[in-house]
Amino acid sequence: MKKILVPTDFSKTAAMATDVAFDIAKKAGASIILLHVIEEATSGSFNVEGQVAYASMTDKLFTLKMIEKAKGQMLKVVKDPKYAAVKVDGELRLGNPFHGMRTIIAEQKVDLVVMGTSGKTGLSESVIGSNTERVIRISHCPVLTIQKKPPTSEFKSIVYATAMSKDEEIFSRIVKKTQGYYDSVVHLVRINTPGDFQRDHIVKDYMDKFAKKLGFKNFTINIFNDLTIEEGVIRFADQIDADMIAMATHGRSGFAHVIAGSVAEEVASHAKRPVLTFVVKH
Repeated sequence: MKKILVPTDFSKTAAMATDVAFDIAKKAGASIILLHVIEEATSGSFNVEGQVAYASMTDKLFTLKMIEKAKGQMLKVVKDPKYAAVKVDGELRLGNPFHGMRTIIAEQKVDLVVMGTSGKTGLSESVIGSNTERVIRISHCPVLTIQKKPPTSEFKSIVYATAMSKDEEIFSRIVKKTQGYYDSVVHLVRINTPGDFQRDHIVKDYMDKFAKKLGFKNFTINIFNDLTIEEGVIRFADQIDADMIAMATHGRSGFAHVIAGSVAEEVASHAKRPVLTFVVKH
């Protein structure tokens, strides 16, 4: 791992994400890119005849003030002595926050995104929050979402909700590498739901073979029953007081998709603990 991206709007949630990213960067020997995207205040629009109504001078002055304010806030974080052990670079951009994040992930070849699940209100500072779900959906690298300050920076207990699919091999290696950083126990879990139920002995045998094939050594095998996958994952993680939830995103139906679309977003939005997601392409 070389580069960790932290989208920020300088809120408390973003600060928590920065702290988590810093701890990971120290262990992995990575650098951090802090990104703040300012949406330009503009009244520009097209009228019914196709003519452009340009932004007023007031809008332009407001944008300049937002840029100056953001520069000061960014410099304060980048130069914060508590992050001195890691290389931290600040990026300020104008435009759409989501597209800004998507662009920098590709440009900088980011290895991990760490971001909060809620941010400040207001058009100009919506870099996180509503965009988190979209980033989970499209990111080409793992995304670690933070809702609340983790009680520990040591992720010793990781819940890995898995469909045990061949498509998960890349994500499994990511989980395994994370386990290595923290010397963690990985709790493999399958959620049985009324619409997608399998017998315990079949699942346990398959999960054991899956874990051994991927080289997991310190792991447990679990089956948890609930009405929905997202509720089951969150409740199981709460029950064992896990430090992190890890889930792969698939484009399938039933449990094989684990978190295709809304399930991933639901878990990331409602889980009390950090959630690591990764989009698996077929």
